[in-house]
Amino acid sequence: MLTQVDRRLLKEVAELHDIPQGAYNIRKNGESESRNTTANIDIITKTDKPGIDVLVRPGTKNESVHIPVILSQSMDDLVYNTFEIGEDADVLIVAGCGIHNASDGRAAHDGIHEFFVRRGARLKYVEKHYGEGDGSGKRVMNPTTIIEVGEGAVAELEMTQIKGVDSAKRDTLVKLHKGARLVVSERLLTYLDQEAVSIVTVELLGEDSSAQIVSRSVAQNKSKQTFHLNMRGYCECKGHIQCDSIIMHEAQVSSIPEITALDEGAQLIHEAAIGRIASEQLVKLMCLGLTEKDAEETILQGFLK
Repeated sequence: MLTQVDRRLLKEVAELHDIPQGAYNIRKNGESESRNTTANIDIITKTDKPGIDVLVRPGTKNESVHIPVILSQSMDDLVYNTFEIGEDADVLIVAGCGIHNASDGRAAHDGIHEFFVRRGARLKYVEKHYGEGDGSGKRVMNPTTIIEVGEGAVAELEMTQIKGVDSAKRDTLVKLHKGARLVVSERLLTYLDQEAVSIVTVELLGEDSSAQIVSRSVAQNKSKQTFHLNMRGYCECKGHIQCDSIIMHEAQVSSIPEITALDEGAQLIHEAAIGRIASEQLVKLMCLGLTEKDAEETILQGFLK
C-alpha cells in the first residue's frame, strides 16, 4: 500500500498524484508494488534477475509507460529493465527514483536500463531523481542507460536531478544507426557536500545520424560535479554538445569533453562554459524589489529549466 511519503515521492519523480492511466509498474523497496498493462504495451517480470521487460508493439501511438522506483527504507536496490520499442511506435516512458531516508543506513538504487528503439520509432524518456529524509544515512543513485536507436528512429532524453541526492553516477551510452536522431537535455543541482558524475557517450554509426546534448548544472556549497561528454562520429553525421555550469561558494566543477571524428564527413562541435552568476543579473532583479537571495534563486530556476 502506498503511504503519504510514497505518494510524495511519486509526485516528485513522475508527477503522479495518483495511480496513472495506461501501462505502469511501481517498484517500492525492491518489490513490485502495482502494475498494469494495455493491449499495446506489456510488462513482464524477468526470471533470471530483478527487473522487467517492457514490450511496446509496432505502430503504437499516443501511449505512455510509468516505471517509477521509490525507496522508503535503508537498503541497496538493483534492477535491470529492458525496453523493446517496436517499429514506427511513438511512446513516452517516465522513470525516475525517489528516496526517503530517515535512518542512519545507506539507501541506494542502481537502475540498469537497456532500450532497443526499432526502425522509425520515437521514444521520449523522462528520468528524475529526488532525495529527502532527515536521517544521516546517504541517498545514492547510480543509473546506467544503454540505448540502440535504429534506422530513422528518434530518442529524446530528459534527465533531471535537482534535490537531495548525496552521491550519483549517471552512465549513458547511445548508439545511432542510419538517419537516427538523439536529443538529450540534462539538468543537475548539487549542494552541501554532494557529489555527481555524469558520463555520456554517443556513437554515431550510421550515415545522416545526428545528436544534440545540452547539459546545465548548478554546484553550490562544497559539492563536486564531473562531466565526461564523449561523441564519436564514424561516418557522415552531425553532433553538438553544450555544457553550461554555474559554480558557487566552494564548489568544484569539471567538464571533460572528447569529440572524435573517424570519417571526413563527421561534423562534431563541443561547447563548455563554467562561471558564476552575473552580477548585473542580480542587480537588475534586486532593482525590481527582490532580495539578493530571491534574485539568486530566480536566476537559478530559470537556468535549470
